Parts: sequence; structure tokens; C-alpha cells
Amino acid sequence: MDQYESTGIQRFKSNISLPFQLYNSLFTSLPFQKIEKTGILLSVFLEHCTDGYEQHRSPLEIIDTFFENHAIYQNTVEKLDLLFRFIQYVERQIVLFDALEDASFKKVNDLNGAGSLKFLVAEVTRKKLTKEITDKLKYYSVRIVLTAHPTQFYPGPVLGIINDLSKALKENNANSVNMYLQQLGKTAFFNKKKPTPYDEAVSLIWFLEHVFYSASGKMISFLKNSYPDAVPEDNRGICLGFWPGGDRDGNPNVNVSITLKVADALHSSILKCYYRDVKKLKRRLTFKGIEQILTNLEADLNKNILSSNDAYPISSNLILESLKKVKTIVHTDHDGLFESLVDDLINKVLLFGLYFASIDIRQDSSVHTSILADIAENASLLPKNYTSLSANEKINILSNVKTSADNVSYGEHTLETIQTIASIKRIQEKNGEAGCNRYIISQCNSALNIMEVYGLFLISNWQKESLSVDIIPLFENVEALEQSGNIMETVFTNEIYRQHLNQRNNIQTIMVGFSDGTKDGGYLMANWGIYKAKKILTELGRKYNIEIIFFDGRGGPPARGGGKTHNFYASMGKAVSNKEIQLTIQGQTISSRFGTVDAARYNMEQLFTAGIRNDIFPAENKSFTEQEGKLMEEISLVSMHKYLQLRNHPKLVDYLLHISPIKYYADTNIGSRPAKRNSAAAFQLKDLRAIPFVGAWSQIKQNVTGYYGVGTALEKIETSGNWAELVKLYKESLFFKTLIDNCEMSMMKSFFSLTAFLKNDDEYGEIWNDIYDEYQLSKKYVLKLSGNNELMQDFPVEQLSISIRDKIMLPLISIQQYALTQLRNMPKSDPDELKAVYEKMIIRCSFGIINGGRNSA
Repeated sequence: MDQYESTGIQRFKSNISLPFQLYNSLFTSLPFQKIEKTGILLSVFLEHCTDGYEQHRSPLEIIDTFFENHAIYQNTVEKLDLLFRFIQYVERQIVLFDALEDASFKKVNDLNGAGSLKFLVAEVTRKKLTKEITDKLKYYSVRIVLTAHPTQFYPGPVLGIINDLSKALKENNANSVNMYLQQLGKTAFFNKKKPTPYDEAVSLIWFLEHVFYSASGKMISFLKNSYPDAVPEDNRGICLGFWPGGDRDGNPNVNVSITLKVADALHSSILKCYYRDVKKLKRRLTFKGIEQILTNLEADLNKNILSSNDAYPISSNLILESLKKVKTIVHTDHDGLFESLVDDLINKVLLFGLYFASIDIRQDSSVHTSILADIAENASLLPKNYTSLSANEKINILSNVKTSADNVSYGEHTLETIQTIASIKRIQEKNGEAGCNRYIISQCNSALNIMEVYGLFLISNWQKESLSVDIIPLFENVEALEQSGNIMETVFTNEIYRQHLNQRNNIQTIMVGFSDGTKDGGYLMANWGIYKAKKILTELGRKYNIEIIFFDGRGGPPARGGGKTHNFYASMGKAVSNKEIQLTIQGQTISSRFGTVDAARYNMEQLFTAGIRNDIFPAENKSFTEQEGKLMEEISLVSMHKYLQLRNHPKLVDYLLHISPIKYYADTNIGSRPAKRNSAAAFQLKDLRAIPFVGAWSQIKQNVTGYYGVGTALEKIETSGNWAELVKLYKESLFFKTLIDNCEMSMMKSFFSLTAFLKNDDEYGEIWNDIYDEYQLSKKYVLKLSGNNELMQDFPVEQLSISIRDKIMLPLISIQQYALTQLRNMPKSDPDELKAVYEKMIIRCSFGIINGGRNSA
């Protein structure tokens, strides 16, 4: 442990751990029924749980003996009422801990240390690489795409309280802290109904306005001040993307009117930000020749914000023109006083234009196939025998299809898709081309899937010569990743599609998804499969003179591609295209890593500098040698084989249904999208989305998708006599080390004592023992590989945070398993009302467990 890590732990303890204990005492005055008794009994219950698991008791036994020895309630209703009060209490403890971490982020983390822009600039100067970084910054950028994927269990009002509570904690204002805790006591932590896609968009726009607007502006201003001539105006450097309102994949609630409404909300939101900044400028720039320019700009912005019918159009060029006039006057006539404030706003306008964040349209490939079949049946645009043609024949037809003015009666989904594609033009006209210029194809499994979308654009009144949209295939599962090279070569050699790429500056964005790869092939193969696909696709792009840009679909937890994401980008080497970094930021990752300006800037800088290091410090990040590649392939295949044995176990679905809260996931009302792709069908693993799949394992504290198969793979390397090679790879490859680091986080968040009562269970004992054995094997070999004595030993601050959070959550996971056990054991003759109470208890515990884990698993 170095000196900074040691200091970091002390700062964590003094700014988070100790204040948590002090402020936690304020909970005794929260406006809950019998709150004092609840707080005292919860402390007793926590200790009782800890002792119970050490004595190998089940959650059912622990809670039963608690009521026998400490809270002597005979009435079932009173017992359940106390457990619900425990849930309420713990939920708010978690909020307090979240707020303390947010408030202390700047104190605990080194904002100017390794990975920061300031550190990078100093290193570039020391190594005399100014020309190299200047060349890189002419085109390099990072795109962060916010999604509404349902992993965020805090409703909007609670997020607002957390934000205010963090500020009060920063200021050490005990009165305000107490007031916000009182407010928490009266604020519901769950939604009574599912949010609409527009509701989700509004929630994320709050983060755009209050966090990303400021953090991104500060970053780009720092870069331009450090390298004044490096970042051209046509390269934004930091780009924001947006999926709510545009992501249709499996979400029947997204339609064209929602998309247009969200685009308008983003447009209005960014103008409000500019309006506020112009008003601030007016307070400082009270100089001759400036006031009228800013007053006119303020009026133009205000009229546009208030207009609901675009009666007062405005352009980003008009805004920039006014600000540049102001800058010239300030510079020449007023000694440059407050010129930096003008520069900051100019930079923001260049960053965000009139759109704030680009809306991506996304749809599943099977939908496009179905729509084209409908068009072939009902219109003359396609041959009547279209569906029976070969893939190549269909591609030839779609490459040259023409739209028709005929009044055709299409099905609802077909009409909706055509209208959506046509509406992209309307968004571009108002918000600028960058406001909506990407169409993503989920489950892309063939070149035909790509050309289907190209053909649909032509059918929807777009002309080949002016098609200002990038068509982006998304390769998700292991098989699709393996076939991605063949698929892209087919479209790259298609003359019509190649003409389209020429119009798009010979750039092809390709999205690679992580979550479904994990569910499909396990942790190691998901990561390695993506790396291999990126390497092949990079080589293909270079062969055809096409710049490949990779867009990573990564969630918050390591099991869904998150964790120390910036290290993956820093480790790619020259074998993988590195023009831009693009990735999704999902659910609770937005609030946990980008919830404050300090945290957002820190994490964005880590991502930004990772891609730069890959190019200008190439010696640090060499590509895999042939032998290292073979070693990675071997451990990935062994790991996948082990994982598939579990995934294909005939009782795995029953195990998840009965031991985890997975079937209640849709009832949490946290997202507009269904939990399953085929919501009407019976529960099947193939239809289950990756988020509830990973989330279920995290709530029962087994976290299978973050390590399962790793132990078996590493053991195989040892028995084959190649352990020394693996240790060398761990020491020299940042990519492999990051894989293992993230794996450690998943294992550290595991707690098998919770479900150890299944060890000898006739129905589920075999699966439980298999998972537990693999956990122990993985832990053994990961520690042997790292040379450490405990998991996450190299990250002591995070290790401490996880330990405290796990302790806070122990009552919740115990109560949830207790309720699940009661439901399993409940006779059919028991009243439905009691069953409903236990189901509600399971759902309510899910909120606290997921929030408390902050990117659990």
C-alpha cells in the first residue's frame, strides 16, 4: 500500500465512516412509527444476523430466533410490520452513506493524480510529447451515452434529496442534514407505477443540466487552455448520447411522438443552460459595447425556450457569433477581464449545440425483418416473393429500393418504424444533424440485417445522396462477435453501402455489447470475445480504408462490462482502433459515478486520458503476443465450457425463480422496458434480459456472472504447467489484470452464508454447491495470481466502502431471503393477502440491496 492509498483510507474514515456513525444517530428522530424502538431493534437485529451466519443458520432461523429472543411479537402482522420498518430504516441509511461518499469525493480521491488531465499534461511536458498529443486532440473524442436501462432504484425525488444532502454534508450543516433526513422519512422510495420513456428522459436530463453541462465544459476549457491550437471547433472532444425516447429494443412504450418530445426537451434544456450562463455573464461584463449584445442574446434564447411552435428559431451559429463579438470587445477594449468566462460558454456551445445530447435510435433486427415482410405483402416496393429470396438477393433489392407516394395500408409496427425514420429529419432540422444521426441494430447477426435498415431509410423518404445517419450494427452474443468480421466485410464490399460510407467520411461505428455476452458465454469469454472482435474489425477497417469506431455497451457492474472501464481502454494497444471512445453509462452508474460535478469530471477524465495514453505512450500498452493470445484463448474457452454447464443445467431456471427475486423484477416499476424480450411467453433464460439476470445473482450475493469459470480456467493452466506464463501475463498485461481486478470485486460482494441453507437441499443443493465450489476455486487462484492475502487488497478504499455497505445491507438480504423462503414453504391454503405481503417485502428489499451495492456484482 503506497502513501496515497494509506492517506485515502484515513480520509475515507474521517470523512465518511465516522460521520456516518454520527449522523446515523439522527435517524432516531425520523418521522416513522415507533422510530426509536426501530433503530434500537435494528442494531440488535444486525448483530443477531452476523452471529447467526457465523453459526451457519438460515435467514428463516435467524429471523425466527430474533423474534423469540429480542422482539417478542406473537402476532404475524406485528412481526412483518417491524421487518418493513427495518427496510425503511436501512433504505435511508444507504442514502446517507451515498450522500457522504458523494460529498467527500474530492477529499477521498486524488482529482489531479494518475488518469487526470492535469497529470497527463504534466507527463506530456516531461516526456516532450506535445506534438503527439496535439495531433491526437485534432480528432479524438469520448462519447458517453446515457441509457434508461433499469438499474436505478432511486426515484427522482430521492435523487434530488441525495444531491441536497450531499451539499449540506459538504458544508457540515447539521441542521440542513437533519432536515433532509426528515424529508427522506416522508418520501416514498418506490414508484407506484412504471415510468414512461419520457419520464426516464426527464430524469436523465436533470443530470445533463446539473452535472454534465458543467463537468464537460470545465474539461474542454482545461484542454483548450493547455493546448490552445489543438482542439478544432469541429471536434467536440466530449460528446453526450441519449437513449431514452430513442431506444425501441423490446420497449413497446417508445414511439415516434415520444422521440420527438424528448428531442424537444433536450433542445429546450440546453437553451435554458445557455440562458442562465448569459445572465451570469451580464452580471460580470458590465462594460461598454457588450451589454446590448448579451441582452439581445438573452432575449432570443428566452423567446425560443418559451415558444412551443418554433416561432422564434435560433441557431448555434447565432449564439456563437454573439459570444465571439463579446470576446473580441473584452479582449481589445477591456484588458481581457472575464474573457475566460466567455470562452467557457463558447466551449459549451461548441460541445452541446442545440441538442445537448444525441438521441440514438435502436431497434431489434427481427423487427426490421418483420416490417420488410409486411411491406412486401402490402406494397409494390418489394417483390411479392421477397421473403423467399436468398440473403444476397434481398441485399441487392434493398440497396436500390425506392420510396413510393402510394397510399399504402401498413401494419402498426411498420408505419411506426417508417414514421420514426422519417422523423429523424425533423430532429436534425431543429437540433442540428448531431441531434439524431445514429441508428443501432440490436441482435445484428448478418450483413442483411444492416442492409435491411439501409433499405428502410430509402423507403422512408431518405435519398442516398443525403442520408445523414450512421447505421450501427450491435454484436452482442459470442457467436455474433465471432461472425462480426465476415458480416462487416460483406457490407464493406457492397458498392452501394460503400458509397454511403464515403458520404459519412469513411467512418463506420460498430457497437459491441457486453451484457448478453456474459449471459451467453460467461465472464472471461465475454471480455475476450469483444477484444478479438475489435482486433479483427480494426484490421478489416485498415484493409478497406475505413475508420472503425467502437461503441461499447457496458453497464455499471463488472459482470455487465463495467468496473474499471478506463483500464480496458488504456490496455487495447495499437491492434485496436482508438479514434474515439464510446460507451454506454447505465442506470445507477450515472448517479454513482457521474452524480456530482467532481465525480463526473474525475471519471470522464479517466476515460479521456485512457484513450490518449494508448497512442502517445505506446510502450506502456503493448498488444498481445501470439503466445499470450493463445493463453487468453485457452482460459476463455475453459471458462466458457464450465459456465455453459451451469447455464444449461435443467434446474437453473427453477433455481433463479425460487431462490432469487428475479420474477419480481418487473414489479419494481423502475423502468419502462419489460424485463423479458418476449413478455407474454413462459420464463425462459434466452428471453431474459441481462440486467435482471445479473441483478438476480447479485441480490442473492452469489454474483455468478462476475467470476464463474475463472477458477476452473486458472486451475487448468496450473495443471498444464503454464502458471509462470499466466503470472507474467498478469504482471505485463493491463487488459488481463483489469479482468482479474473486476473479478475480485464481484467475488468480494458475494456472501454465500446467506444461502448456505441450500447446501443439503434435495432440489437445489447440487447447483448451490457447484457455484460455491467455483467461487472458492476462483478466489484461491485469483489470490495466488495476485500474491495478495485478501480480495481487492490493491484497492483498499473501495474495499472498505464495500465492507461497510455490505454490513448496512445485511438486514435487507436476510429479510428478502426470509420472505422468499416463506413463499416457497407456504401451503396453498394460506391466504392470498399474506402471500402479497411477502411479495411486497421481496420487492422493497430489492430497492435497498441494489442501491446499497452501487453497481453490485
